[in-house]
This record gives sequence, structure tokens and C-alpha cells, in this order.
Amino acid sequence: MKVNCLSCGHKTDLDDAYDDYDGQIKCFTCGAILEIKTEQGSLKSVKYVKIVQPPSAQDVLLRTR
Repeated sequence: MKVNCLSCGHKTDLDDAYDDYDGQIKCFTCGAILEIKTEQGSLKSVKYVKIVQPPSAQDVLLRTR
């Protein structure tokens, strides 16, 4: 089963252990925390728990100086 991160759009592959699952997963690309519910291998709901905001261009420039 694949789940798209609601924050960055990254696709995460979930194995059979998540076929009947109600809990949180973390996007390893952006760090967002998603609450998902699956039943019989089908995704029933996805919602944000914590959205990680990417740094602004200003912050990135300040860190590289």
C-alpha cells in the first residue's frame, strides 16, 4: 500500500503489517507526522498530526554564511 505525504507529496510504501492499522507514521523526507487508518489493506483516512514547515530561503542563506 502506498501513502502520499500530505506535506511534501513523498510516496511511502507500507508493508502488510499496516493492513489493519490506526496510528501515526512519519514521512522520512520532510518529517511530517501523519495519522492514518487502514482496514483490510485499504487506506480509510489520512490527516496531519504535525506539519513540518520547510525553512525559508532567508533562513537557508543565513545558515550558509
